[in-house]
Amino acid sequence: MTTQNDSSCIAQFDPNAMPVHAAQAIVRQWAVPVTTAERVALRAALNRVLAEDVASPIDVPAHDNSAMDGYAFDGAALSGHASSGDPTPLTLRVAGQALAGHPFEGTAASGECVRIMTGAAMPAGCDTVVPQEFVTRTDGERIRFDPQRFARGANCRLAGEDLAKGQSALRAGRILRASDLGLLASLGIGEVTVRRRVRVAFLSTGDELRSIGEPLPVGCVYDSNRYTLSAMLERLNIETLDLGVIRDEPAALEAALRQAAESADVVLSSGGVSVGEADFTRKMLQTFGDVAFWSMAMRPGRPLAFGRIWSGGRAAVGRPALFFGLPGNPVAVMVTFYQIVREALIAMSGAEPQPPLAFIATSAQPLRKRAGRTEFLRGVATRDADGRWHVAPTRSQSSGVLSSMSEANCFIVLAHDRTDVDAGEAVDIMPFDGLI
Repeated sequence: MTTQNDSSCIAQFDPNAMPVHAAQAIVRQWAVPVTTAERVALRAALNRVLAEDVASPIDVPAHDNSAMDGYAFDGAALSGHASSGDPTPLTLRVAGQALAGHPFEGTAASGECVRIMTGAAMPAGCDTVVPQEFVTRTDGERIRFDPQRFARGANCRLAGEDLAKGQSALRAGRILRASDLGLLASLGIGEVTVRRRVRVAFLSTGDELRSIGEPLPVGCVYDSNRYTLSAMLERLNIETLDLGVIRDEPAALEAALRQAAESADVVLSSGGVSVGEADFTRKMLQTFGDVAFWSMAMRPGRPLAFGRIWSGGRAAVGRPALFFGLPGNPVAVMVTFYQIVREALIAMSGAEPQPPLAFIATSAQPLRKRAGRTEFLRGVATRDADGRWHVAPTRSQSSGVLSSMSEANCFIVLAHDRTDVDAGEAVDIMPFDGLI
């Protein structure tokens, strides 16, 4: 059994197609981060990119406190037992109690302890906590325990142990997650400075495309690419501008691209970059843009244009917009977005792109592969009782079958120089979870 069940498997390789790793390197070079920053409330900062380091304005924790429910006392009482090996239990008188938010007001004297709850401030004169499960309460006022089981300072969290006042809490360039917002709130910080969101304008091209709600004549299809693009951009917290469906007319396409370049940092189009007679994008970009490459050695997604465009033409002053001319096939749009576009958008947001999660699985069946291009097959990964991962391709690998992306839970990544894969061989997989 093979996975190459669509007609594109027999197409000749383009000798001028750029390898995926080389294309990714060029995109990284051209992806300049936005510089504008803004101040936002903490509740509005999720998934925003931090524009400056945040230093802790306080010690965290703010005071020495107990890590356990138990009894706090002066650890000096342990020293005589530890040095002599004396097995006699240590007996202490309970002088009071300390609760979280309700500290013990006095000072524990020698031979005394304070009943203490987790998180409560350590009483004056105390630096050690014996957990309650190691204590025998002899009467209402005294406890005893084996002192050789504990060292001075046990179960005491020191002020500033997590973060000292003035210490860096979060670094600029970090994408703020839920845990980061909790950390900032614990420091009493209610606002942060973040990079402005990257603006992306996107459009679909093709006379055969119809928007949802329109009649569907024979030979036409509903445009799905704008919906998948919109959703993928939203996952990256990108500001979007949907320019709709543009017909295969040079004037309309040029006007749309110029408008997009004027209002956005990045322009994404789907369709219009192949060699078809009605594809005008290549000719237009020669008049008001630069193109780094037109074709990539990958499947799906070979026809992909990358460059930059100026709204007023090449001689215009100002920052151009990056341009990604994605293929028209729905699966190819998603694959090229995740393998090429996504990293550029993260970099432009001011964050440091991290490689997508990938790990090794055993191929459940043979896979046909020719060296000379990177292939991203849709796969279904499962884990056996021994914890080993196995993966099988979806039933269809046609770049026009969008249902295969919903069926799959990962990409099977076959590297540029790899050839056929036998059943039982190891392959790299890239899970959708966290990516899509």
